[in-house]
Amino acid sequence: MKRREFISSLGSGAVAWPFTSRAQQSAMPVVGFLSSASPQSYAHVVAAFRHGLKEVGYVEGESIAIEYRWAQNETDRLSTLAAELVRRRVAVIATTGTPSAFAAKAATTTIPIVFEIGFDPVEVGLVASLSRPGGNLTGVTNLGVEVGPKQLELLHALVPTATTVALLVNPNHPLAEALSQDVQRTATKLGLQLQVLHASVEDDFDTVFATLAQLRAVVLVIGADPFLISRSGQLAALALRNAIPASHYFREFVVAGGLMSYGGSFTDAHRLAGIYTGRILKGAKPADLPVLQPTKFKLVINLRTAKTLGLTVPPSIMVLADEQ
Repeated sequence: MKRREFISSLGSGAVAWPFTSRAQQSAMPVVGFLSSASPQSYAHVVAAFRHGLKEVGYVEGESIAIEYRWAQNETDRLSTLAAELVRRRVAVIATTGTPSAFAAKAATTTIPIVFEIGFDPVEVGLVASLSRPGGNLTGVTNLGVEVGPKQLELLHALVPTATTVALLVNPNHPLAEALSQDVQRTATKLGLQLQVLHASVEDDFDTVFATLAQLRAVVLVIGADPFLISRSGQLAALALRNAIPASHYFREFVVAGGLMSYGGSFTDAHRLAGIYTGRILKGAKPADLPVLQPTKFKLVINLRTAKTLGLTVPPSIMVLADEQ
């Protein structure tokens, strides 16, 4: 080949490469990720979701693209963000938290939706059944409402002298009332007086803990809500500063210095959601994928925090703890 012809062919090949790259990029499936929280507080969640996708052969930026939509704890923005993902024509919408799942469901009946929620999706009307969801939704549930009463029972065993207890919920969450009622029944059974407190923005926390002091509430159960989950570290610090024994659903609260958690794994739930998202991209139908539930609830206790609070963890609790 003559030098001029070689340079010409090389030049035309160089021009063609970007077009080839763009064609491959346009063929890459796009997943929408919808959350009521913020990217800073849910970085570990996104990492777990990506890990699940990788387990079924999808790597962000290589074989899949992810469009993120964060409501920054403003749940009234979720419907707009969900509509954006529908207009983007994403292949699947992955949601975290019950409000996000409802927003996605209202936005589309055709795009597959994989949810991660803390409540029974049948009870709230997201799916027809756990084994055969039907429609375009499936996902993972951590059953946060169901374990709320157990959290109170464990705290009561740890602090048996408590007569007044408190439950913290986000009033904007659709199942805050259901959780309150379930915990109230347990409190009544145990002979305890329950106070339900509300927080939907960070500025509410100081008021909540000031109210706890006024009520002389001795222990606090924190509801499983995306906003409250994303503020685990802040709540753990406030509980410790105010000498309030507190329990959360997720282990992340204890890692941040909280006293106790009882529930499933938040990060593992999102890893499973990533796996389901990948399976749907490979052709599985949401209607045929049963909703996944925790196979084990873990009790985690921070013994250092217990000591700081002047609490002695009884053997009956120690023997139940998965982590100390």
